[in-house]
Order: sequence, then structure tokens, then C-alpha cells
Amino acid sequence: MIRTREQLRDLYPNPGERSVKKQLDALDGHCRRFIELSPFCVVATSDAEGRCDASPRGGAPGFVRWVDATTLWLPDATGNHRLDSLTNIVATGGVGLLFLIPGVDETLRVNGRARLRDETEIIARCTDGSRPPRLVVEVAVEEAYLHCAKALMRSRLWDGEAQVARQTLPTMGQMLKDQIGSDEPAETQEAMLARYAKIL
Repeated sequence: MIRTREQLRDLYPNPGERSVKKQLDALDGHCRRFIELSPFCVVATSDAEGRCDASPRGGAPGFVRWVDATTLWLPDATGNHRLDSLTNIVATGGVGLLFLIPGVDETLRVNGRARLRDETEIIARCTDGSRPPRLVVEVAVEEAYLHCAKALMRSRLWDGEAQVARQTLPTMGQMLKDQIGSDEPAETQEAMLARYAKIL
């Protein structure tokens, strides 16, 4: 079992110069363009006890706004109201973002400090024409770097031939029914999609 950083490092070669130098402390033009084209990111947080959480977020390309070279605004869209990410941000303020662009195998990683903003002006600037967010996650960028394509190439994430037919899995309604032990009929996939369409 690996218990120390030294044991871990013994298993791997040192990172190459390019891998080290690519880490920036602010968003350059390439990072900003990547964010403008991205309709999806994963938000990683942890609570004060170190319990971690990763939450998917999506919207129209550029739904995450870059304000300047060290500031991002992520509007909080309607979700399940568990508030896992937001509660963690209140507790620790740490955040990691992973941006994806459909069809592009590279990703963008951004790490920094986050706080929750609810000022009217900020909410207005992050409203995309549908319903305004209740709040905006403001990220003070500390690290930003483009991540190589290997993981997405291995997964064939954008390859149509690698896609799994939705009917391979039970419906979300059936899986939730089984997991929570409900006696209610499982929500159909069609009903779920119709319900989601009203609240997106």
C-alpha cells in the first residue's frame, strides 16, 4: 500500500518540463476561448471533513462567464436542491472545474477559491434569457491548464460508434424506485423528460 508521497513518486517518472510549465495562474486567451465554447463542466468541491463531491453543470456554450483573467462566474441552474457543492463552498471555499467541449478531446482544468454571490447586477449578467439563477458561484482562479487528450481518446467519449443505447439501462425512474424502495409506479423516461423540459 502506498502511504507516502515518496512511495508514490517512486512509481512514476518526474513530469516533463512542458507539463509543469503549462500551469498558469490566470486565464490566457486560449483558456478564455475554451470556456466560451464549453457547454459543460464538472464542479469538484469538498467539505470541512474532506468528503469530496463532483457535480455536472451545463448550459449554452459559454454559460460560465469569464469576468477577467482571474475571475469566473458560474450561474447555479435549477437542480435537485441538495446543495452539496454550494454547502461545500460555504464550508471550505475550494473548487476545481473541468471544462469539456463536444468533439474536442482536450479539457481545461481550473482550480481556485469560490464564493457565492447573489447581488442583483451579477445575477442579471448571468441570466441567459430563461429563468435567472438564485446565485452565482464566483471563482477566483489560482491555477489553469489545458489537459491532454489521452483520457477522452481512451474512452472514445465523442465516438458515435462507442455510444451506449439509452435502453441498455433501466429508466432513471426505475433505478430510483429500486434504490429508495418506493411503492409508487416508476416514472417513465418520457414523463421525466417532459418534466425536465419545463424546468431547464
